[in-house]
Amino acid sequence: MSVRRLHSEQPSEFAFTSENLAFAKQQIAKYPPNRQASAIIALLWQAQEQVGGWLPEPAIRYVADMLAMPYMRALEVATFYTMFNLSPVGKYFVQLCGTTPCWLRGAEALKSVCRKKIGAEKQMTEDGQFSWQEVECLGACVNAPMVQINNDFYEDLTAESFEAILIALQEGKEVKPGPQNARHASEPAHTPVTTTATPTTPTTANTSTPTNTNNGENRTI
Repeated sequence: MSVRRLHSEQPSEFAFTSENLAFAKQQIAKYPPNRQASAIIALLWQAQEQVGGWLPEPAIRYVADMLAMPYMRALEVATFYTMFNLSPVGKYFVQLCGTTPCWLRGAEALKSVCRKKIGAEKQMTEDGQFSWQEVECLGACVNAPMVQINNDFYEDLTAESFEAILIALQEGKEVKPGPQNARHASEPAHTPVTTTATPTTPTTANTSTPTNTNNGENRTI
């Protein structure tokens, strides 16, 4: 994994909204005393959601203070897990799977669409609407190639269907997530095949009593 660094421009401060503060306290209460640092993933994620998709340094320090953790420990968590974005992202954040199944099924063509419609990887469009980056496997290999946009998966993509999704989002239109071809979920891409032959009766096991030869005599075991 490449080195992950904090963004060069940071807000001066961070604090949870009253609603998110209540959420944080609820998460912390799940753990016994001296074990409440275990809530850090949930709190960092909620901070990222509040900020708008990325995790600034003041938010990391704020969460560390809530959990009585050294700042370095909180920074280790935030920089290790790629679910935390350390730089601002667009309103529509495209995570494009580039690992083997998606690559074999056309992920390179999807990258070309990103460069054409959005621009360079990890850079926001001027209007702040879009940004994208290549990520590791998102676990939808059977529907390759695919992307995740914010919290939704868009699967079975072609360059044309992916570009149409980006255009629709740009125009403020609703886009249906999931497979972008005719199939439902991860069903077979072609006509489903079922077994139509009549099942055969299992062969009856041999129940005869084995014998053993001992000193030239047959004895039942």
